[in-house]
Order: sequence, then structure tokens, then C-alpha cells
Amino acid sequence: MPTVNMTVNGKAVSATVEARTLLVTLLREQLGLTGTHVGCDTSQCGACVVHVDGKSIKSCTMLAIQANGRQVTTIEGLATGDKLHPMQEAFREHHGLQCGFCTPGMVMSAVCLVKGRPGITEHEVREGLEGNLCRCTGYHNIVQAVLAGAKAMGA
Repeated sequence: MPTVNMTVNGKAVSATVEARTLLVTLLREQLGLTGTHVGCDTSQCGACVVHVDGKSIKSCTMLAIQANGRQVTTIEGLATGDKLHPMQEAFREHHGLQCGFCTPGMVMSAVCLVKGRPGITEHEVREGLEGNLCRCTGYHNIVQAVLAGAKAMGA
């Protein structure tokens, strides 16, 4: 079985995995980072979104060995100590969640979506989050949270 080495949330990690192990499985089951959710098993819902080398990816579509030598950030790695990331804070302030199951993936997608995009519009946010499904809300508060998070991030 191969050994993978990567940086997860700023910490070097090493794990022995089967070649077919998905990144989401490594994160949840071997590293205990359960904020990354598995929602559909078909890569459609976006609950498993993490950042790999600064880009949002659905971790259920990537093998753990493909992340070898790379930088991975999960929802647990966004906050700085007890201080929430501006996008996390915006989701809290604007009630951009209900049950919370999709929230980690939404937040991770939103952070990448707004980065370097000053003046991002509501339409662009709605279009940019098409790969993330929420079964509880009508998306209005999520979109408002992303717009507020973008502003707070200085995007």
C-alpha cells in the first residue's frame, strides 16, 4: 500500500492508504477531519469540497495518492484559532445554513469563488455555487452570506 505525504491545514501528515482510497475518506476516516462531508457518492452535491493547492475540488473525486505532496485545506483549517474565517462568520451572521450538512462545502467553494473578484454579483455567486446543493434552503441567505463574506474578505 502506498504512503502519501501532504500538508493538511498547515500540518505535515503521512498516511498509508489503499491505491483506491478517496481523499475524502483519508480526511474523514484516517485524519479525523469530519467537517468534510460525503453527501451523495456521485460528486454532485459539493458537501465534500476542500482546497487543494488553493483551488476548490470535490474530495470525493480525487484519490488520496493524487494529493501526495500537495497542500490541502479543509473547513477545519479556515479559522484561525477561535476566530472564524470571514466567510464562516458571514454564513453565521446571515443565516446561510439550516441543517448545516452542506455548509462546509458551500463555505469552501465560496472562499475560492470570491477570491480576487471585487464586486462579484449575486448572479455570479448563484452561478458559481451551482455545484453545491442544499436541500434545506432556497439559497437566498447563502447567496447573501457569500456576498457579505466577499466584502469582508476584501474580494
